[in-house]
Amino acid sequence: MRSIKQIHKAEYRPIADLTTYSPMPTGSIQMIDPFLFLNHHGPQKYPPNNNGLPFGPHPHRGMETVTFILDGDIAHKDSGGHKSVIESGGVQWMTAGSGLLHAEVSSEKFKKEGGDLEILQLWVNLPAKYKITEPKYLGFQKDQIPTISLDEGKVTGQVVSGTLEGTAGAFNTFTDVNLATLNFEENAQLTLNIPEDHNIFFYVIKGEFEANGEQVKALHLAEFNNDGEKLKIESKAESVLLFGHAKPFDEPVVARGPFVMNTMDEIDEAYADFQTGKMGAWKE
Repeated sequence: MRSIKQIHKAEYRPIADLTTYSPMPTGSIQMIDPFLFLNHHGPQKYPPNNNGLPFGPHPHRGMETVTFILDGDIAHKDSGGHKSVIESGGVQWMTAGSGLLHAEVSSEKFKKEGGDLEILQLWVNLPAKYKITEPKYLGFQKDQIPTISLDEGKVTGQVVSGTLEGTAGAFNTFTDVNLATLNFEENAQLTLNIPEDHNIFFYVIKGEFEANGEQVKALHLAEFNNDGEKLKIESKAESVLLFGHAKPFDEPVVARGPFVMNTMDEIDEAYADFQTGKMGAWKE
């Protein structure tokens, strides 16, 4: 059985009027290679005539963003010409690669009418050989994402990338990154076999679990050792889990602001390219 190395509590970091918890990086953990960063926005209710999400145009290079819309919506636009509104249950996958500008705001409908909002954004690293790949964006609505049902229907979920218990995910990725969101009824169980050389990403969005006998509560990230394959997950209440695993890249990581590269020289180059317009121009 895999043992837990440490359990990390998400830090509360509100952004304007947006409730935000940050499980990683924090003072106790920098990353779980190749998973770099997670922000958990909400859950909260926006009133009518609100300003929506505050993430206006900004650049990225050298990594991927995976955005899970649990409630509410996101209007995505980028300098590559991609545009979409993804609603509750949908997922966006953006490969920043060589660099682009994007904005993630709320739709005009959400800003006018308000409603419930809960969103997670995960940053996944790209290995050096793909850092400068061509940018790419895909957004899938809830009904476009494969689902699974396990433990006689007590565990259900969406398979976002990779595979889970024989079900292939919605997104084809550059690297072998396996991601899923899993919903557990109270007292549900799931046992998985994860390759020992893969790092596990285990973030409790809601509820409470026992993972290989250790308690992991909501708004906590469990960091596992690489000392076995078996992972037994038991829910102690109605619970939601962001679950992933991948083989670590074992490469140097230099992250500054929105750029994630392998050296400081590459970071300097990214800022220069952004400032000289090489990542594209923003058009309203």
